[in-house]
Amino acid sequence: MRKIILFAPLIVFVVVGSFFAWGLTRDPSRIPSQIIDRPLPEFDLPAIQGFSEGMSSEDFKGQVTLLNVFASWCVSCHVEHPLLMELAADGDVPIYGLNWKEKPGDGKAWLDRFGNPYSMIGDDQNGRVAIDLGVTGAPETFVVDQDGRVRYVFIGPISPRAWEETLQPLIEELRKS
Repeated sequence: MRKIILFAPLIVFVVVGSFFAWGLTRDPSRIPSQIIDRPLPEFDLPAIQGFSEGMSSEDFKGQVTLLNVFASWCVSCHVEHPLLMELAADGDVPIYGLNWKEKPGDGKAWLDRFGNPYSMIGDDQNGRVAIDLGVTGAPETFVVDQDGRVRYVFIGPISPRAWEETLQPLIEELRKS
């Protein structure tokens, strides 16, 4: 019994060290999401102030799309926005915007100032759809396949490298299936 007590700190150290070593092998930019491979939650959002059309979950069927959660108050969204404008200009993939917890008029003012990369925009003023999607913060981008299923969630601002190495290849692969 004395030997067990003597080795207890070593055993605790090995267990805790193993846990931390396992954690260091994980990619911190990838957070598991419960919504992967599931259909988009059903929603029908109104247009943001100053726009005439909203967006619904039915709009995602039939093509691979990106759903980008954004807000004018989101500093990281400002970082990501120029890349979204480039992607929209290329026309490679439709980008739909979910304007999250925005004061009425602020989303339109922001898009008027920096440009609008979105094919459609829904106003999620109360954050209900974001909750259903499991959004942890803006920006977050969901890759949605032709059947309206979420296939990938990118958390944070999309960088050119993340686009080229992760999102674009995934979109091309989904189009082939």
